[in-house]
Amino acid sequence: MSRDYYTLDELAKKLDRDKREIEKMVNRGLVPGRRVGGEWRFNEIEITHWLEQELRRFEDAALAHLEQNQDSEILETAHPVAELLRRETVEVPLDAGTRPSVLTALMEVAGRTWQIWDPAALLKAIREREEVMSTGFDNGVAIPHPRNPLPEALGEPLLVFGKTLSGIPFGAPKRQLTDMFFLVLARDTATHLQILARLGRLMQLPDFLENLRATENADEAYELIRDADNSLGK
Repeated sequence: MSRDYYTLDELAKKLDRDKREIEKMVNRGLVPGRRVGGEWRFNEIEITHWLEQELRRFEDAALAHLEQNQDSEILETAHPVAELLRRETVEVPLDAGTRPSVLTALMEVAGRTWQIWDPAALLKAIREREEVMSTGFDNGVAIPHPRNPLPEALGEPLLVFGKTLSGIPFGAPKRQLTDMFFLVLARDTATHLQILARLGRLMQLPDFLENLRATENADEAYELIRDADNSLGK
């Protein structure tokens, strides 16, 4: 029977950390967890939300471990970003100038695949996620996504990329403007985390973001992202 929590051993393995370190972090309020019957329990959704913020601080080795230790729909895929990104899900330039219009435009691009079964529900969930906390990074990139997977609204997992002509306010740290957007639509939490970890690794590649920002059309951006993802290996 499936369950919606991790044990201490499972979370330690997922994060590649010592159990004692995790216990200390829980006791300090740094990791969401609670004791049930004398044993630690970590709610899957709460851990996913915590990881979404922590991924910004992870080095490549930690991101690679997290990526490869997910029981996801696409775990067997060596290059998840290249696999999920399609030419028709890349839009450069993205015709939008505000946060709401960016999210609407990204969903319209995703709709080209005919894998969006309930666009209204997905867009609502993505907007609500941004209201809780912006998915913008301080490097001009944002990774919008629903707060929780909506498998009933989506056929296959999708990745959408869009780049606006100039940066816009998107709630990033230090009021940095955002001009590049990766929309992540997954059917399960594990796939969602795998894609986020992979994108985190891509953003750490030397010159990747600079070169991506310099692309002038969708074809250039699509090839650059695929080549960078393939260069990472599994």
